[in-house]
Amino acid sequence: MDIPVSRVHSSRLEQVDFKNLPFGKICSDHMFVMEYRDGSWGQGEIKPLTSFQTHPANLALHYGQSIFEGMKAFKQPDGTPVLFRVETHAIRMNRSAERMCMPTIPVDIFIEAIRALVDVDRDWIPPQTGSALYIRPFMYATEEFIGVRPSNQYRFVIFTCPVGPYYSRPVSLRAEDTYVRATPGGVGEAKTAGNYAASLYPAKIAQQKGYDQVMWMDPFEFKYIHEVGTMNIFFVIDNKIFTPELDGCILNGITRDSVITLLKEEGVSVVEAPLSIKKVYKAYKKGKLQEAFGTGTAAVISPVDRIGWGNKEILLNPENFSWAKSLKARINGIRSGELKDKYGWITRL
Repeated sequence: MDIPVSRVHSSRLEQVDFKNLPFGKICSDHMFVMEYRDGSWGQGEIKPLTSFQTHPANLALHYGQSIFEGMKAFKQPDGTPVLFRVETHAIRMNRSAERMCMPTIPVDIFIEAIRALVDVDRDWIPPQTGSALYIRPFMYATEEFIGVRPSNQYRFVIFTCPVGPYYSRPVSLRAEDTYVRATPGGVGEAKTAGNYAASLYPAKIAQQKGYDQVMWMDPFEFKYIHEVGTMNIFFVIDNKIFTPELDGCILNGITRDSVITLLKEEGVSVVEAPLSIKKVYKAYKKGKLQEAFGTGTAAVISPVDRIGWGNKEILLNPENFSWAKSLKARINGIRSGELKDKYGWITRL
């Protein structure tokens, strides 16, 4: 795909303090835009980042057809920009598109668009360890029509943000006992905007109670753990590693899959099955709960130091975690090129 590029006349790069990067507040110079009309995708282009004009009858604003992905670009020691599992992100975005009745994006176009955009803005990749260029591909309906049906027009956009760590310290979680994120047959596995809008109020309540994030439970009994508001979650209990199974209600996390792959490489079995909060709490009381950590593109591996469940609390010391530390080091090592990429996860630009 030959992608035309229109560059900014003057970059904002010199205004950025790469040693002090808030997550998601600073955008790079350029974006990729491609329009879907009359049943097919048109020519995509890279152009200066700018705002879009939106009609009040835009279907996405009224009926929620909006999906996205999140991924990162890094620089290896020789300065080469690299992407991590870009094809897997493309495939997952298309699964979200199918669930939300939106057109899929050819995987080769998705990958080439990201490669080209990151190459144009490669100087925006932060050099600091733990920082990265966050990449946000998203698609939304653009047809101007009031009526409940799929749009006939869409816009696919990619923009990037230099970011620091999503969580700079261990996180605390509150097990939700009133609100639910997803139910079987719903859209829990899709990265659709509405999932995140629905999570804001429960997350606000958790924060008001002194926790960083909500930990979602099953929608029927609030008994089984699903995931965290921004991550999948793992527990180490009596030297065994547990994570909730993919049942259609939780996101099929790419970092989650990477962690499971690395563990299996070491001969460590991961129990992917329904996991009750009661089992986790009992293990904690018996001194057998060794670690809890979240996994996600933005967070990578984030240790959990506190979980609130009703009037009970689980308190952990991440300084004693070994699996969370080693897994994070391995993923970062593969990204940086310090460790061998056995699975073809890295795309060098």
